[in-house]
Amino acid sequence: MADNKPIHYARTIPVVMEALERVHEAMDAAGLDRGIHHLVQLRASQINGCGHCVKMHAREARADGETNDRLDRLVVWRQVGDFSPAERAALAWTEALTSLDACTGYGELRAGLRRHFNEEQVAVLTVTAAMINLWNRVQIGSH
Repeated sequence: MADNKPIHYARTIPVVMEALERVHEAMDAAGLDRGIHHLVQLRASQINGCGHCVKMHAREARADGETNDRLDRLVVWRQVGDFSPAERAALAWTEALTSLDACTGYGELRAGLRRHFNEEQVAVLTVTAAMINLWNRVQIGSH
């Protein structure tokens, strides 16, 4: 019989998990808008099917003032008018980095980001998308 019990990563590799947590402090210091931060984390978590992360990031977004209506429509952000051009650029970038596709025009997406964000903000946005994808996979892998 295979041992298929979940792995508790914080107990198994605490130094690694603590280092990952510290990355968020450095990212937060760069000043990416908290609303966009929440939308990126929530949208990637939706795509990745991480129920724990969706619940957590929706709760955090609400605590920082995000509305239920916008959160309800995040999954269809392209079809509704609830999101600003900057948010739409960030969401498109997040989706491209979450569901990798060789046909994606990353240069065009970066150009769209640069209309709304400076270089540091684009870099932090990229790392935010990368980190939530990492956390989604850790969380999903722990169940």
